[in-house]
Amino acid sequence: MQGPGSGQCPGQSLSPAEYSDRNTAMKARLAAVLVALGVLACRQDQGQTGAPSAETTGNADIQSADSLIADRSGLPFSEARDSAGIRIVENAKPQEGSRLDWVIGPEPDVSIGDMDGEDPYLFRYAWDATKLADGRIVVADRSTSELRVFDVAGTYLAAWGGLGEGPGEFPRASLGDVEPWPGDSIVAWYSDAQTISVFDSEGNFGRSFNRPGAGKRPWQVARPELVRRDGTILAILAARENAGETEVQVLDGDGGLHMSLGLHRSRRSLYFSRELKLGLWGDLVVVSPNDRYELKAFAADGTLVRIVRREHVPRVPRPEDIRVSPTLREDLRKALEADLKNVRQSQLEEYFPAFAEIMSDAAGYLWVREFEPPKEAGPAPVWTVFSPEGRVLGFVETPAGLKIYEIGENYLLGHAEGELDVEMIQMWPLRR
Repeated sequence: MQGPGSGQCPGQSLSPAEYSDRNTAMKARLAAVLVALGVLACRQDQGQTGAPSAETTGNADIQSADSLIADRSGLPFSEARDSAGIRIVENAKPQEGSRLDWVIGPEPDVSIGDMDGEDPYLFRYAWDATKLADGRIVVADRSTSELRVFDVAGTYLAAWGGLGEGPGEFPRASLGDVEPWPGDSIVAWYSDAQTISVFDSEGNFGRSFNRPGAGKRPWQVARPELVRRDGTILAILAARENAGETEVQVLDGDGGLHMSLGLHRSRRSLYFSRELKLGLWGDLVVVSPNDRYELKAFAADGTLVRIVRREHVPRVPRPEDIRVSPTLREDLRKALEADLKNVRQSQLEEYFPAFAEIMSDAAGYLWVREFEPPKEAGPAPVWTVFSPEGRVLGFVETPAGLKIYEIGENYLLGHAEGELDVEMIQMWPLRR
């Protein structure tokens, strides 16, 4: 069944040409609504009451002006409708160069990490971090297989886990993510043993459980990505590397398969390839390939309940857009640059990705990082922030060089590098 005015099935993605047509249509409808509001204001100035009719303006769209523009607050144009039980929200892109009036910084409240000093402050591959309910910060240091715990001021308190094969220990160089778990606990997972471990808020080891397919080859084992509020785990299972298609699974609290969210487009063996991006949005799960600016949100039972789109003009990449990292050793860099001269257009994705990353915050907002071609990237990442209902609020700029691990109601927690590549875990204040 097709949604009203959509010209496509609700679950389908739009082609770049269709996106361009949709963007033009959105702007035309916005102009019609503004005309309608102008007519209404004119009638009110003349002492007339009631909204203008469709016959008065010659455009039936104005009868639903409230669904197109919720207010005159200056937010980007947004339209919402229901189609076959799915809420579809269309958004204009915020004005170029504009910023939402949220304030980050100007400096981090906490910065942990040093070039010299005691071992707990020397990070080598600080892979992830999370903030506990009482303000303590837990950092997953991959090089030592430790979960290092710091107080609200960044002072070292303890180390949990550690290198080994016993209960609550982690194999060498395999510690991955650390995530909150229901009941003030945390979970950490590691790749080599394909195991997930649970610790309480004091670092006491509770239990471990294996992921589906444990013992098989790496690409045959579900890879955990995010933990949901109910203790289920969002995971992906790719048949092989760069297969172009990936299954998204929801695992239960014991590692078993709870449900499948189906197959979705994913990375291919192309420069600037699309990637499958996952996120949590309140109680919803977002599953979206980034070749379209289209965010699909699923309910706890696996039902697609929301599709959110934002205006986006696709751009075609060229071989000269490929950038070799300037930090590579000179001989390697020159060899790669020579190889790139032979790259053909067919080895590139058709279009640049529409966005780069999806994150949620503790207040229920969704943050989507803008994709920037490597040779055009600015110093600070820019994100589009969506309301809990799917409406674009505006752009937010986050600190340059900060890889964000977690967004709370009033903080950003992430990884940065100082002079001489010193690793630091930083917490920045966020005022909305």
